[in-house]
Amino acid sequence: MSQAAAAIAIRPATSEDADGITRVYQESAEYHAQLDAERYSIPAMEAISARYREGRQHPPATAGQAITLVAEVSSEIIGFIDSRLDHSPDPMHREITYCHVIEIAVSGRHQQQGIGRRLLRAAEDWGRGQGATFASLEYLAANTRASIFYQRSGYRVASMIALKRL
Repeated sequence: MSQAAAAIAIRPATSEDADGITRVYQESAEYHAQLDAERYSIPAMEAISARYREGRQHPPATAGQAITLVAEVSSEIIGFIDSRLDHSPDPMHREITYCHVIEIAVSGRHQQQGIGRRLLRAAEDWGRGQGATFASLEYLAANTRASIFYQRSGYRVASMIALKRL
């Protein structure tokens, strides 16, 4: 691990991290809007900042079963991940607790440095500690960068979501 990578701290987010998380979130929103403008937009910074400042990034019903982690270097938030415990509503599925990754983003100027992998591993460790036996996530099919990252991180496609405009 490089000295710069060692200086990066992964820790639970606090309300004071809201503006830093928002900056990274906005970069991710811009990227996704470029990939699929029909489904993605760039939300108002104030709304995202308030969401994280007030702890509304996770539904109230998941209190104690959700976490937001940040990657920080020199007091700057450079990445974050939102995860929560989940179960399939389908009675055909086994009773499995999933650590579901809702959001993960790393600032563009800090990508390709192992930060996303460290965030993902920290969320998986948290989920394992909460009794999860699988980690799950969704990503935009057009996001080939994410697809490669997740496959290299040990994820495999387990289901597909199909969309049709109505």
